[in-house]
Amino acid sequence: MNTLDVELGPRRYPIHIGAGLLARAELYGEVRGRPLRLLTDATVATHYLATVRDTLRLDATQVLVLPAGEATKTMANVERVMDWLLDTRLPRDGALVALGGGVIGDLAGFCAAIYQRGIDFVQIPTTLLAQVDSSVGGKTGVNHPRGKNMIGAFHQPRLVLADTDTLRTLPPRELGAGLAEVIKYGMLGDAAFFAWLEAQLDALRALDAAALTQAIRRSCEMKAAIVALDERESLAGGAGPRALLNLGHTFAHAIETYTHYSEWLHGEAVATGLCMAADLSARLGWLAREDAQRCVRLVERAGLPSRPPAGMRSDDFRALMSLDKKVASGKLRLILMKKLGEALVSGDFDPAALDATLRHYCAG
Repeated sequence: MNTLDVELGPRRYPIHIGAGLLARAELYGEVRGRPLRLLTDATVATHYLATVRDTLRLDATQVLVLPAGEATKTMANVERVMDWLLDTRLPRDGALVALGGGVIGDLAGFCAAIYQRGIDFVQIPTTLLAQVDSSVGGKTGVNHPRGKNMIGAFHQPRLVLADTDTLRTLPPRELGAGLAEVIKYGMLGDAAFFAWLEAQLDALRALDAAALTQAIRRSCEMKAAIVALDERESLAGGAGPRALLNLGHTFAHAIETYTHYSEWLHGEAVATGLCMAADLSARLGWLAREDAQRCVRLVERAGLPSRPPAGMRSDDFRALMSLDKKVASGKLRLILMKKLGEALVSGDFDPAALDATLRHYCAG
């Protein structure tokens, strides 16, 4: 087992990474023995609910199973969770356990943030995307028809338990979606890690345990370091270190909103967004064109889409990107690349270059 810490002073918490962790009761730390409720989805429940229930000694009333999928991240389901927590009388010294991928983790974290003005919660991510990204850092929330993650809160977990055995039941699309976020880390902050991913991608797709553990640990190390610098994405008016984690995400959120969160997985949209961000960075003369092409090749080798949905037009992107949370004083800010392994936040890019990227990628 590997353990690393997210250093946030009194909110410091561990990330445990390894195989066979779900049944190790001692890893649940001080939440074990407290009043607990567990939130999961129907797909994850068939594989792992029994193990976690037995480990934490929960009965059926202490578990809520929601439908799987991005469509679950809604205010309607926040209300449903609130009703359940109140009906089962979870006290303020209790904790909410999130067993699932990013959807369940985001929803449970947001509910924990607002229930009785904030209770503890635990992340047990069961997808690669959640293990390397969404379970770490305290961003929680739900979607709105007009935009991705527009309703949310910062609320750090008490611990993250990333059991790599759960990745063996992932469908190939879900594994690929997680690889998109892993690739993102190499692109934004570690060129050597990016090169390692190029060499190890086949092993990762084959679920090689050593390769997966190394990829998850390095991704979590990078995110933990950035979160420790800029926990609430508040430095430099939202253009500080934490914003770099959104490389490719402005394009990606536009794709997800355009498809009504129903056709593309988050990581698939991120993959295309990474390609578009690399293309724009190259058009601006920052990123070497060959390195931009390396990014596209790695995305495609991971079995991920490198182009937006057929029929999505430049005007669709512009309209949806204008709603992005990184827009400030009416100006769109994008996370771009100065070079491979070095990202930056820019609101002063040449708009003609963005137009060229959108024309290259979009219909019409």
